[in-house]
Amino acid sequence: MVFRILIIVFIANIGLCFGQSKDTISSPKMKITDSLIDGNVDISKKIKAEIDSTVALSFLDNEHAAALDEKWLAELYSNDLYDTINNSITNLTYEEVEYPELPTDTLKARLKELDAKTPFNVEYNPGLESVIKSYLKNRRETIQKLITLSAFYFPLFEQELDSHDLPLEIKYLAIVESALKPRVKSRVGATGLWQFMYSTGKMYGLDVSSYVDERSDPIKSTEAATKYLSKLYEIFGDWDLALAAYNSGPGNVTKAIRRSGGYQNYWNIRHNLPRETAGYLPAFLATMYIFEYAKEHGFKQAKPEFSYFETDTVRVKHMITLDQVSEITGVEIEELQFLNPSYKLDIIPFIKDENYTLRLPRTVMGSFVNNEEQIYAFAKTEFDKREKPMPQFFESQSRTTYRVRSGDFLGKIARKYGVRVSQIKQWNGLRSNNIRIGQRLSIYPNKPYSPSSTTTSKTSANTVISGGVTYYVVKEGDSLWSISQKFSGVSVQNIKDWNDISGSHLKPGMKLKISKG
Repeated sequence: MVFRILIIVFIANIGLCFGQSKDTISSPKMKITDSLIDGNVDISKKIKAEIDSTVALSFLDNEHAAALDEKWLAELYSNDLYDTINNSITNLTYEEVEYPELPTDTLKARLKELDAKTPFNVEYNPGLESVIKSYLKNRRETIQKLITLSAFYFPLFEQELDSHDLPLEIKYLAIVESALKPRVKSRVGATGLWQFMYSTGKMYGLDVSSYVDERSDPIKSTEAATKYLSKLYEIFGDWDLALAAYNSGPGNVTKAIRRSGGYQNYWNIRHNLPRETAGYLPAFLATMYIFEYAKEHGFKQAKPEFSYFETDTVRVKHMITLDQVSEITGVEIEELQFLNPSYKLDIIPFIKDENYTLRLPRTVMGSFVNNEEQIYAFAKTEFDKREKPMPQFFESQSRTTYRVRSGDFLGKIARKYGVRVSQIKQWNGLRSNNIRIGQRLSIYPNKPYSPSSTTTSKTSANTVISGGVTYYVVKEGDSLWSISQKFSGVSVQNIKDWNDISGSHLKPGMKLKISKG
C-alpha cells in the first residue's frame, strides 16, 4: 500500500519535480563563494531550492534506528576488512604466538579431523599454528564481521561450487581474496569477490564495459572462478598448488617448482613464491579452520541484514538508476549497491539481447513488478530532464565544496545535503563510488548542512609526538571510533593494528600509537 502511494506521489508531482523553477537569478554575474575548508560550508546566497523527488519523499524516521542503519550501511561500504586481510597475508611472520585458549594438542586433533573431510592438505605445522593463533588473538572483531557477512555470500558460493563438483571449502578463498567485498580493487587492478584481472575475467566470459563490471557480480564471478579453478586443478593435480596458481599465476608456481629442485608440495616451494602467495595458503587454511570451528572459539553465527535467498532479480526493461529505484522502493541506496555491485555508475543499462537484472529484497519485488509501467515512465521522465547540459542546481550559484573525511561514503554525503548519489557523481565527474579521504567534492545543496565544530584544539592537547610517531593519550569518554575521527585518514582498525588491540575497551591514560612506526 505504501508503495502504491509513493507511485501516486511520483506521477502527481512530475510537473513539480521536473518543471522549470519560477525563481530565477536576477544577476548572472553574482560572485560564487567556494569553501575549501574541511567541513565548513559557505553559501553566498540562500535561494529556495527547486522541489525535487528527494524532498517530496522526505519522511520522519526514528533517530535511534536511523543511527543503527547508518552503521550497517557504512559497514557495507567500508574496505577496512579487505585492507586488514590483505595486510595480514602480506605481513605473516610465523613467529610463535601465546594463545593458551588453544592448546597445540587440541589444534593437531582438529586439523586431523579437518584433513579427513577436505581434499586440501590440512596438516599441522608450526607455521600454520602461528597464523591460526595470531588470527584468533588479534583479529577476532574482523573474523566476526566476516562470519556475519558470509551468511549472505556462502549459500550462493556453495550452490555454484556444488554444480561444478568442486570442494565446498573453496568458498573460504573469497575471504582471503577480497574479504567478501564485491567492488574492491587491488593495487594491480584485480577486481571483485574473486579478484579477477581484466584479461582473465574476459577469458572466462565476464563483461567489463563503461556501465558494467561483471567481475563484481557475485553469481557470474563465482561461476567464472569455478571454471578457472577447475582448469588449474586439471593442470597441477593438487589443490594447494591450484590455489597458489590462482593467486600468482601458473607461471610463478612452475618457476617456484623449478627453483626448489622439482618439489611439488606447497610448503617445500613456498620460499620461492611471491611474498603475497607465500602467505596465501596459510591464510586460507587458517580461515578454513576458524570458520569450521567458529562455535568452539566463541564466534556467533549472526543473521545478516538480509540473506541471499531473501532477494530476487527482475530483468530491466528500460535504463534506470539505483537512486531512482531507492526512491521508488524505499530501499537505501547502499543496500541496492550491495545487492547490485556490478553496475559501476549505479546505472542499469537496457541493451538489446543483454539480460541486465536488478536484484531487490523480496519484500519489495512484487510491488516493483506490479508497477513497472509507471516506474519506467518516471525513470524516462528523469532521463529526459537530464538531457539539459546544466542541471537546475548549477544555476542556483550555491555551490559548496566538501572535503571527504574518514568514514564518509557517497550515500552518507548525499543525505547530508539532500541530493542524490548520481548528482554528486555527475557534478564531480566520478566514474565509480570510490572516494578518498581529503578529496574535494563540489555539492549543490538541496538543504542546509552545518558540520560539527572542529576538534583540533582538543585533539592536540591529548597528542604526543615521540620519535616521529604520534601518540594519543586516552581520556574519560573516549572510544576507538571517537579517537579515529580526530585524525584524518585513521580508521578504528588502523588503531587496533598499530596497538595490537583485539577488543574495544580503553582505559583513561592509555597511550595509543596513531601512526604506523
